[in-house]
Amino acid sequence: MSEIKQNKMGTMPCNKLLLTMSVPMMLSMLVQALYNIVDSIFVSRVSENALTAVSLAFPVQTLMIAIIGGTGVGINARLSRKLGERRFDEVNLTAGNAILLNAIYAAVILIVGQFAASLYYNMMTPDAEIRAYGTDYLYVIMTFSAALIFQVTFERLLQSTGLTIWSMISQTTGAILNIILDPIMIFGLFGCPAMGTRGAALATVVGQTVAACIGLAANLKVNKEIRFEPRFMMPDKQTIAQIYAVGLPSIIMQSIGSVMNFCLNKILLDFSSTAAAVFGVYFKLQSFVFMPVFGLNNGVVPIIAYNYGARRPDRIKETFRYAAIYAMSIMAVGFLLFELIPGQMLALFNASDHMIEIGVPALRFLATPFIVAGYCIMCSSVFQALGHGVLSLWVSLTRQIIVLLPCAFILSRVIGLTGVWAAFPIAEIASAALSILFIRRIMRQEVDTLYND
Repeated sequence: MSEIKQNKMGTMPCNKLLLTMSVPMMLSMLVQALYNIVDSIFVSRVSENALTAVSLAFPVQTLMIAIIGGTGVGINARLSRKLGERRFDEVNLTAGNAILLNAIYAAVILIVGQFAASLYYNMMTPDAEIRAYGTDYLYVIMTFSAALIFQVTFERLLQSTGLTIWSMISQTTGAILNIILDPIMIFGLFGCPAMGTRGAALATVVGQTVAACIGLAANLKVNKEIRFEPRFMMPDKQTIAQIYAVGLPSIIMQSIGSVMNFCLNKILLDFSSTAAAVFGVYFKLQSFVFMPVFGLNNGVVPIIAYNYGARRPDRIKETFRYAAIYAMSIMAVGFLLFELIPGQMLALFNASDHMIEIGVPALRFLATPFIVAGYCIMCSSVFQALGHGVLSLWVSLTRQIIVLLPCAFILSRVIGLTGVWAAFPIAEIASAALSILFIRRIMRQEVDTLYND
């Protein structure tokens, strides 16, 4: 009994707890967003073909991250919930099976990477130079995927038990090391051979390896909630099924973005390559708004899952209320920036006059649903924490596929390019309606019933 009382997720005031767990994740995700832009800047200085090659690897990397991250969501929800229920053997079994599952992923990606990297680029482009640059990059990323996989695994275990500060240290250290090593390995500084795109991939892998080692050390030395023993790493059908009950919809949900991006780019390219470029710039800019909210999401899931297991509906509702306020406030700041200074934001990417002409109204349109999106993301946190990942999947499908793509296609034919941008607020309104319907049902049927127990 005393062991569970010491866990801050059941005792610390909800507002303080939410900030304590979420702020480190928000900061680390901002660093990650910064890294993604800096990495592209360095690669672009090798050549435009090098930048194109690395960009073409994005769908494969997105799929890898979707599988790993989605599994991590399932691990987070189950482990925190069992911790709240004081079922410590199931906590350890969840952690052990997490390591087993991700070891299998690493082995599969390693094997596939030996031949898939070159096949992928041969399929994507006839340009020999882009193929060479891309194969060098993707081969390293896939061969050493274990670095990314175990970085994410150990960070998720830390998040699930409330040790988000160590998760932040792990992720931030890896990202900063990556930024430092990029120019050294790409351009051959300080006696290091110039390796181009292969150097960019190696810098990424080294950063991920260091981050994984920090995460492992923190779990072994600091994380008192989990015991790492071989018996807990034997496959358990019930544990794996419960991980994927939440994780599989999340995997699919995270993969949907790639489909949406591909289809929208096809629509935009019918107008001009500049329109597609504006959409790409938007995604880089909006990551600095959405990343803190996703960090908040990572802090919310274990808190709500823990307190559901501990049968504390008051703490669930209070956490959700604070989280929704913070998420909508962050998105309101982003909305104001996009509405007030879209031209200056585009200028960061050396935008031409034509790009600014298209981009200014585009950014303003695309930012209109930001505040509503913040609320929807927090609703998704509750769905994931309580084991209803399929509800998050339906909201995401509605927003990005069911409503957005048909609206974008039809409106682009009716009112032109503006119709593509107008489809975004329409899709967000539809997903918000669905989120409100689902969250009211969850609160009434599952959270409120805890008061009667």
